[in-house]
Amino acid sequence: MQSVEQFKHSTCIADWADQRPEQAFTLPSRYFFDEQIFAAERDRIFMSAWHLAGHRNEFAEPGQFVVCDIFDQSVVVACGNDGKINAFHNVCQHRGNRLLDVRRGSDTRVLRCAYHSWCYEMDGSLRSAPRSERLIAFDKQQFNIPKVRVEELGGFVYFNFDAQAPSLAELFPGADEEMRAVFPELGKMRLIEEQDVIVPANWKVIMDNSIEGYHFKLSGPCHIDLAKLIDFKGYRLTKRDNWWTYIAPASLQAEEAYGVKLSGPRNPDERFFNIGLWPNNTFYTFPFSEFLGTFIMIPLDAERSLLRFGYYSPHEQVPAVSHACMKWMNEDLGPEDIELNISVQKGLHSLGYDQGRYMIDAERSNESEHLVHHFHKLVFDGIGEGR
Repeated sequence: MQSVEQFKHSTCIADWADQRPEQAFTLPSRYFFDEQIFAAERDRIFMSAWHLAGHRNEFAEPGQFVVCDIFDQSVVVACGNDGKINAFHNVCQHRGNRLLDVRRGSDTRVLRCAYHSWCYEMDGSLRSAPRSERLIAFDKQQFNIPKVRVEELGGFVYFNFDAQAPSLAELFPGADEEMRAVFPELGKMRLIEEQDVIVPANWKVIMDNSIEGYHFKLSGPCHIDLAKLIDFKGYRLTKRDNWWTYIAPASLQAEEAYGVKLSGPRNPDERFFNIGLWPNNTFYTFPFSEFLGTFIMIPLDAERSLLRFGYYSPHEQVPAVSHACMKWMNEDLGPEDIELNISVQKGLHSLGYDQGRYMIDAERSNESEHLVHHFHKLVFDGIGEGR
């Protein structure tokens, strides 16, 4: 009978996906720092993926825009003067100057290039180009900014560079309904706060940490505090083809959350809810937080990621517990998770480690790592075998 070491070193990586999940070994450590693997992820996964731009209400009025960067590409998602949401490349069609270097704006009816003052409508069409009237056969329509595909799901707007990629509805059937069941006021959500944090860890290390409950009661004090607000008997981690959920009822016996005393009648449907959309989009709510959070892992290079934390609320007056939970996430739980991410990234370089063992039980219990395995299989299939 083969030992663990014999199995790990004699099995071709092309056979990795054929392992039984309950007996499977993790992806080799190089998948989390190898430059060639990262390049394959960039080209074969992210350049045809759906990237979150923001909630529909961030583009409710003409002139509202959000700038989204992924690798060396930059996209403007904007509400045009006709009220339609458009996405187009963030680049002037004259000499290639980048048009916008801010994350958000509003009431911007015209984009003006700061180099030679070419001006564009908020759908990317060229409005004017100084001295173009002096040129022979200058056709403004030939210099409209190329558009990027845009779609909506669950009240949020996404863009995709690949015109042939499956639609959001095709990739994530049932996800819209799942979100609306948990957030009945999804259409009223408005952005309260956004924070970007650069973490020296591969984007998959961060995702792995977020989609398993194994460490909840075993790692730092903030995770233990969060676990006290969750009824783990009802915790379920469920995989679909290209998306997943991890959901649990709240502990209705809790008397305070995030340092705020809880008062008034408890919502019997209060819950801990997370939904992940391949490859890097997560939406969540914590028990009693009264907000919708977005958690996006944006890869920068093989060992750095930008984490984008967004907080949305349907309330005109944001509850005190929401502000307390956002502060706790930003200053306590988030940093605790980030320290774990950094430590794992360092450890993956050790000569004493290559593959571990997924902790997957037959029951797919609340401490099972089957979502991590499922996510890794999507990565493995996405970049192609034999890496």
